[in-house]
Amino acid sequence: MSKQSYFLKTHLDMLKLFVSSFALLFFILPSFLYAQSFDELIQSCLLETIKSTDKTQTLLQIEELCERKIIKKELGTKEIGVITARMIKERKSAFNPYVITPHKMNYILPVTITDEINTESYEKFSNWAENLKDIEAKFQISIKVPLATGSLLTKGDQLFFGFTIASWWQLYTESISRPFRETNYQPELFYIAPIDWHPFDSNTGIVFGFEHQSNGRSQIISRSWNRVYVNFLFEKNDFALSFRPWYRIPEDEKENDLNAVGDDNPDIGKYMGHFELGLAYKWRKEYEFSMKLRENFSEHHGAVELGVTFPLWGKLRGYAQYFSGYGESLIDYNHKQQRFGIGFALTDIL
Repeated sequence: MSKQSYFLKTHLDMLKLFVSSFALLFFILPSFLYAQSFDELIQSCLLETIKSTDKTQTLLQIEELCERKIIKKELGTKEIGVITARMIKERKSAFNPYVITPHKMNYILPVTITDEINTESYEKFSNWAENLKDIEAKFQISIKVPLATGSLLTKGDQLFFGFTIASWWQLYTESISRPFRETNYQPELFYIAPIDWHPFDSNTGIVFGFEHQSNGRSQIISRSWNRVYVNFLFEKNDFALSFRPWYRIPEDEKENDLNAVGDDNPDIGKYMGHFELGLAYKWRKEYEFSMKLRENFSEHHGAVELGVTFPLWGKLRGYAQYFSGYGESLIDYNHKQQRFGIGFALTDIL
């Protein structure tokens, strides 16, 4: 591809992104500006409830009563489950400019150990391959921003922008200046809505989203893909389940490995599969167990991740994580390994 063609393609892509962003803002801005905040609904409910409620009830009890009443009315829920309980907390501070809302888990694992560090991907990259250690640190930071809430298409639906960074840090490898071996960047746009289907007094929901995931590198160690997905949500009391199938958006084939344009990893679906099943359970309000499963049944490639969070002191919580399979990170999408890490959870899943 010539420099002129690459220049033209780059600017056309930028123009498409600008037009898409402008159109998105055009449609969601009115809803964003005029949606009634959760705080306003709470205040209105508090004033009405205080006039008629038992005077022995505390303000905190009345506030919790109003929260549950509003959520049941807005979302049509039967009973408040763990996902709904999290949504209540998030809606209270959704438009507070001083509050950052977590998306996926946020955690720091100062120590992780793998049974086989991926050296093959770095063999043609500097001197990393012969110096990488099986012990490293790992962390994940994940946030989301509400773009619109209220009733876009149905009662209780919401539109979000999310951003997740996960990084694997060779903290204990002094010989190569302790580099960040791999960092994955994952922006996404997703729409979530409740479903009026309540088997066994449970609650269900649906999520539609688009996400890009990249490791931000170039040439031979560049990895990226784009996906659209649907996520089915189910909750019953302290149990939550998600089933998320996806479709990978195809990319043009690369002319050679050093070309900046084209598919970095055409066989990624063989190892990462086409869906993810997630399970989470909160036990005694202090412990949280989670599991994620991926599988490509035709290739028999997949992965499992197990996690548990537990109280330490104050708001600080411990977190232990076990991973086995392919694709813990993008650079490792075709590399199989087992990894165990322990550290601290900044936020839980539920």
